[in-house]
Amino acid sequence: MSDPRSALVLFSGGQDSTACLAWALESYSHVETIGFDYGQRHVVELECRLNVRAQLHATFPRWAGKLGDDHLLDLQLLGQISDTALTKSRAIEMNASGLPNTFVPGRNLLFFTFAAAVAYRRGLSVLVGGMCETDFSGYPDCRDNTLKAQQVALSLGMDTPMTIETPLMWLDKAQTWALTDELGGEALTDIVVEHTHTCYLGERTLRHEWGYGCGQCPACALRARGYGAWRRHGAMPFADTEQAG
Repeated sequence: MSDPRSALVLFSGGQDSTACLAWALESYSHVETIGFDYGQRHVVELECRLNVRAQLHATFPRWAGKLGDDHLLDLQLLGQISDTALTKSRAIEMNASGLPNTFVPGRNLLFFTFAAAVAYRRGLSVLVGGMCETDFSGYPDCRDNTLKAQQVALSLGMDTPMTIETPLMWLDKAQTWALTDELGGEALTDIVVEHTHTCYLGERTLRHEWGYGCGQCPACALRARGYGAWRRHGAMPFADTEQAG
């Protein structure tokens, strides 16, 4: 039985958000998606996200009736005030703080705030994001405690219950591939490989066994390593890896 609530998925068109969209479609009665154009170097993801939605709709009839509207917000101001390798053409490297210079300060906090405003207007009460602090670059706005605090703030500020769900929070990338396989089998894995985009540099001409990308940036490295581990060893079923936050 699906949860009778309706969900809004933060959907970039990447591997993680696609896994989250599939998870939400399997879990909730109605699901909408939201994306953000913030001046990212890998703006090709905005095209990919529409292709992924179309593929999910065509391939999975059981989800097609649940998949509702898509929303795309213009957050170019975020890119204008962010001096990062994700929004500027510069080499990806580590900062003195220990964070990579791909970290866009406040990005996920803003994403959830804008998503909550759209959800409020649309009558949606669950926000779903692909944040993870198992295999990640150390971004503080991907951490479980950060998002739990934001859930409280949004619920108080909207004066209505808002639930933030992060189904990948305690999964490594191999387990994310395993979750995708559990939810949709080879058909969903093929969609992730062929149609999603994760590469920070926006590379869509180099095809690897795990999908398209430069193969060198942190996002590609995580994706490739997880794919290899999953193919070699498999991963524990999703239900066995979920942890309490």
